Amino acid sequence: MTPKRSRYTRRRRNAPGSPPGQLTVDPAGEAPRLTVVHIGADGVETNPSADLASLRVPDTGLVWLNVDGLGDAATLSRIAQVFGLHPLAMEDAVNLHQRPKFEDYDQHDFIVLRMPERGGSFTTEQVSLCLGDRFVVTFQERAGDVFDPVRNRLKNPQSTIRSRGADYLAYALIDAVTDAYFPVLEAFGERLEVLEDEVVARSSPALIEDIHALRHQLRTIRGAVWPLRDMLAAVLRDDGARVSVATRVYLRDCQDHTFQLIDMIETYREIASGLVDIHLSSQANRTNEVMQVLTLIATIFIPLTFVVGVYGMNFDVMPELHWRWGYPAVMLGMAALAAGLTIWFRRKGWLGRRR
Repeated sequence: MTPKRSRYTRRRRNAPGSPPGQLTVDPAGEAPRLTVVHIGADGVETNPSADLASLRVPDTGLVWLNVDGLGDAATLSRIAQVFGLHPLAMEDAVNLHQRPKFEDYDQHDFIVLRMPERGGSFTTEQVSLCLGDRFVVTFQERAGDVFDPVRNRLKNPQSTIRSRGADYLAYALIDAVTDAYFPVLEAFGERLEVLEDEVVARSSPALIEDIHALRHQLRTIRGAVWPLRDMLAAVLRDDGARVSVATRVYLRDCQDHTFQLIDMIETYREIASGLVDIHLSSQANRTNEVMQVLTLIATIFIPLTFVVGVYGMNFDVMPELHWRWGYPAVMLGMAALAAGLTIWFRRKGWLGRRR
């Protein structure tokens, strides 16, 4: 039987102590599929099934190479050779445990992003971005991303993205990843509202499991967004010439979006923690109500048990035992005592609420 792997562990491709810059890919990963977008004065040309022989750094304009799949080391090595990508950057691109970060190499800048994936539970996919003077190279684990708005903007002849440099294209891709978190968090907010209503209405083990699952997903999204803010701050602090002053203005706006995301995440985490407290309080209140009812029932039967104990004593001289109406009188007295206690408890508000 295969042991279950903890959801908190992340498997590294390279063994501990391996030399730096070693390109070790997952043999079970998808084969790389290359999509090349040439942006020049004549327009935009897209090749969704480019081959290695056609790759080059353009003399004019810029090129965006998107790589879907990281399962072939030879293809990735050739891409690194064509664009002059640093071995450490390639190592980080295929080791998918990276957190969002920024590295400034001699030939290019290297940026790691965590892109949200759609599905039943929240997960993230690593996206690595290499920014050069006339190129942008993105590496993704598998096909499917959040870059369709950027591709649609490239189709528009009036779009600003077609008249700017590679740094603005890199900003547009980073901004697309950042904005993709807002619909995810809006869905979390809707789930929290539903859970809040259910916690107040009822309490069950399945409900607390849903709350814990939601808290775990919020913890995952927090781990992806907080480093994203730090990564953007590192890009803005960098004195390199690859990111122009005009593009830095847009990056600051993107950084502001990360602040909004962080505020939403922290608010939702507090609400989720509060739901756990509400659930526990509801459980305690229901337990108290049950114990109160049982206590009142026991209190009513205590004097009745006393009466039964008195008349259960085996004494010869007990007038009531030889009285013809003794039994009905005792039963009637016990019924009156129980009724009196019940009325008194209800008036005190201990037995249900008084209308």
